[in-house]
Amino acid sequence: MPTRPPEPEPPEEPQAQDPQALPMILSPAQGPTVEQPAKLIRIASMVRELLQDVRQSTPDEAGRKRLRDIYERALTALKEGVSKELQDELDTLVLPLNDTPSESEIRLAQAQLVGWLEGLFQGIQAALWTQHMQARAEIEEMRRRRGLPPGPGDGMPRDPGQYL
Repeated sequence: MPTRPPEPEPPEEPQAQDPQALPMILSPAQGPTVEQPAKLIRIASMVRELLQDVRQSTPDEAGRKRLRDIYERALTALKEGVSKELQDELDTLVLPLNDTPSESEIRLAQAQLVGWLEGLFQGIQAALWTQHMQARAEIEEMRRRRGLPPGPGDGMPRDPGQYL
């Protein structure tokens, strides 16, 4: 009795990685990296709240000194969560505050920092979207080469569900 050759195993589907398991948002080949995105988001939220508080109040001298200290600590913490390239960029944009900065100096420094962080987050979103689209194109190319049907949402008409 002739034996049949073993059937080839179906190709493995690419699996999404857990975003928390990824150490960096962008690879060094793509440019600056953000190594601790959650930390940056927390700092950005804190600085944004402080900026709103300063706009709504009139801090006294002790309050302005405290705000300067918080601002400097936030800068230090931010630098710990980004690549050397982004640290250098931040150093060129941020000017140090004097011993007792005025309200307007504090507002300007915090607004500048919030703006830089928002630009950084927008850059991260754009990079992630680009990575997503590149990965999707690669998966579709692999499917096309192997003769597999397109994945969900790839232009194939779908039967409506019972609610549609």
